[in-house]
Amino acid sequence: MKNFVLAIDAGTTSSRAIIFNNKGETVGVSQYEFTQHFPKEGWVEHDPIEIWETQLKAIREVMEKTNISASQIHAMGITNQRETTVIWDRKTGKPVYNAIVWQDRRTATICEEIEKKGKAELFYNKTGLLLDAYFSGTKIKWILDQNPELRSQAESGALAFGTVDSWLIWNLTKGDVHVTDVTNASRTLLFNIHNLEWDQELLDVLEVPRPLLPKVVSCSETIGSTAAGLFESPLTISGIAGDQQAALFGQMCIQAGDVKNTYGTGCFCVMNTGETPVQSKNKMLTTIGYQLNGKVHYALEGSVFIAGAAVQWLRDQLGIISTAAEIEPLAKTVENNGGVTFIPALAGLGAPYWDPHATGSIIGITRGTQKGHLARATLEAIAMRTKEIINAMQKDAQITFKSLKVDGGGSTNNLLMQIQSNVLGVDVIRPETTETTALGAAFFAGLATGFWPSLESLSEIWSVNQKFKPEQKEENSRIISLWEERISKVSNSK
Repeated sequence: MKNFVLAIDAGTTSSRAIIFNNKGETVGVSQYEFTQHFPKEGWVEHDPIEIWETQLKAIREVMEKTNISASQIHAMGITNQRETTVIWDRKTGKPVYNAIVWQDRRTATICEEIEKKGKAELFYNKTGLLLDAYFSGTKIKWILDQNPELRSQAESGALAFGTVDSWLIWNLTKGDVHVTDVTNASRTLLFNIHNLEWDQELLDVLEVPRPLLPKVVSCSETIGSTAAGLFESPLTISGIAGDQQAALFGQMCIQAGDVKNTYGTGCFCVMNTGETPVQSKNKMLTTIGYQLNGKVHYALEGSVFIAGAAVQWLRDQLGIISTAAEIEPLAKTVENNGGVTFIPALAGLGAPYWDPHATGSIIGITRGTQKGHLARATLEAIAMRTKEIINAMQKDAQITFKSLKVDGGGSTNNLLMQIQSNVLGVDVIRPETTETTALGAAFFAGLATGFWPSLESLSEIWSVNQKFKPEQKEENSRIISLWEERISKVSNSK
């Protein structure tokens, strides 16, 4: 009996494989970290071969650990770190260069040159994205610019480009299938999110040859099977989505106005805006949420660069805590922030400011300031940055959202979730399964093969672990007013 779905979660620092049963419960997890390469300041690379080998190892190990064979797995779904760029030789399957990671800033000058030519609006109107080194298109251009021979090979069709989903599927099928899905395609600066096609005008601006590109498929359809010999029987590959979109679906944010926030190193906040793309007036990204049964659901996305990273900073640089988990009990040693506001612009400010020059500050320190006040101000900063993004999304979409679904490591911090509920004035809902990214990939895969019969059946699986209701306190408005007054001193770009 095929009673399970396998999800690949190809992250930025590790390759994971998770097996779910038909109730959406995690049956087993395997995880292998891989090497982060920093060849120059601002450069971040991965070895694509290492990504593939650790991913294969994780898949094999989770089946062994759970004693579940490939013949018992109904379908496989893939979710991945988005924007990370791999180019490889179609004949040999070998990468022509290391994977350039989404965090890599080497192509910032390419973006600036394109902007000077007045092309930023063209990209925004067609892709919903701001011109930034974050996205894949300029990374492809950079790799091809290193060697004229690479460019001619790309033009002749000898090379293939893909984000990590494409690279893994190519290897899983031994070169039989070269695809990506609409969500990953929508993060390349090359894909028109309105007609769902690679856009020739954008390809020309970035000098990206069309023969490089994968076929674009929906998030939930059978695209092939794993090659003979990899596992004891072939696995059907039937779900693909970039990590934040997979989390959106794993959280069952399937109605316009549904919002999820992932609390990791940064925060990724995504709002489902329904079947119409919303052009942001507040510097949010317009992107594809998912495509299912021929229908595209669009989304607005806002990123906070520093969230969990602020807690790590307290731990590693200031030594106030020795583990991240200590921040909650430390913050509870005081009743409030003691007048302290922490603006965590440790890597500039993301949406809605987009101010790369902003720097962090701690304001309101007195002789009476304690470690607990700093801890509490840090949690409040994460909640306030999320509030700013959600407010901007509401203005753009003209939708009033009713609750926030949360996941990621920070969502296990009950005090942070309560503060978040308080400053937003809505319920904050943490699900039973916080593996929402992998679960979303599993949901897409299982829907395509009939493992789960309908969206309704998935909604029944999704269950609440805890609901945080807003507490009406005078302190809430004080946190908000101090924040608004003080962040304006740090950033001039709002």
